[in-house]
Amino acid sequence: MKVLGLMSGTSADGIDAVLADFDGSSAALQWRLLSHTHVDFAPALREEILAACTPAGSSVDRLCRLNFAFGEALAGAVMTAAREAAIPLSQIDLVGSHGQTVWHDVDDAGRVTATLQIGEPAVIAERVGVPVVADFRVADVAAGGQGAPLVPFADYILFRDATKFRAVQNIGGIANVTLLAPGCAPHEVIAFDSGPGNMVIDALVAHMTDGREAYDRDGRIAASGRVDGGWLEERLDQPYFRRQPPKTTGRELFGQAYAREFWAQGSARGLAPADIVATATALTAQSIADALRHPLPGRAPAEPDELILGGGGAHNATLVRMIGAQLMHTRIMRHEDFGIAAQAKEAFAFAILAYCAWRGEPNNLPSVTGARRAVVMGKIVKP
Repeated sequence: MKVLGLMSGTSADGIDAVLADFDGSSAALQWRLLSHTHVDFAPALREEILAACTPAGSSVDRLCRLNFAFGEALAGAVMTAAREAAIPLSQIDLVGSHGQTVWHDVDDAGRVTATLQIGEPAVIAERVGVPVVADFRVADVAAGGQGAPLVPFADYILFRDATKFRAVQNIGGIANVTLLAPGCAPHEVIAFDSGPGNMVIDALVAHMTDGREAYDRDGRIAASGRVDGGWLEERLDQPYFRRQPPKTTGRELFGQAYAREFWAQGSARGLAPADIVATATALTAQSIADALRHPLPGRAPAEPDELILGGGGAHNATLVRMIGAQLMHTRIMRHEDFGIAAQAKEAFAFAILAYCAWRGEPNNLPSVTGARRAVVMGKIVKP
């Protein structure tokens, strides 16, 4: 079955589209990744998305229009992906769309009370003539879960090993980790959002360059700065880092307001702009390294044997170097070592989730999300 997965993450930089071929059940899935396409957002669309992610910047009418406009953008990404893969739309059996998270409502106790992803699936189905599975997270939240992270279900299918302790670390806007003990069963998978990934770094770079740069290319700015170790320790005292999983986070905690406060505090300490970016990069690196040492069932805290890095942050050489300095006994690998382009990974994961939903197979991991039971996530919309 040919499934096209669509992903737009918290960085809101564009849409990744992955076409894959699947056969069999999730317990013994046979897969082949056929193509990967990235479609950048038009600047106006990205501006609307970022505005929609803040209560102050959004409104009911604006969000309603954006839901349909983003559905059109997702449909366009399907068409672009099919064209670049040289495959007719009629040969695609299913589309799996994560949509764009605009709000993930977490109360003071860390319980997710609601979540909202936009990108109207009815628009996608109508434009491309293919069934669409979308709006995955809400079923898990309805079952008492966090609605995130969802990619660990795919991590378990793709990367578990009989003898090695593997960690799969995605560094997108938010950083999230999946811990796979040797020979683990689905209920033994541990995964959670470790904290900020690129989100704070990107916001600081955009501020210091007056919007000329959207991110720290290759980590050059951070490499030119100096980490303020004392301030870093203060920032790591943030309650989220101490909270035990299941836990998830996003722009509501590490978004623009956090970045503005980070910049103001760094400036008040007399730090140069590059020092502020370097310290933010170290914050991401340290919070990731701490998360990787989370104890596994029946095992004392330890470094993983192998760390599989993915997401845009995997291209930040300074960030990767900082992570590696914390993990002296871990082999650092990339998704490419397993035949999966790093930027394609999350869209590929949602192709897997959609495939399982179409088959009626549960596709959440209650041990990860905290849901009361395994459920089938995703609403099916037919053209």
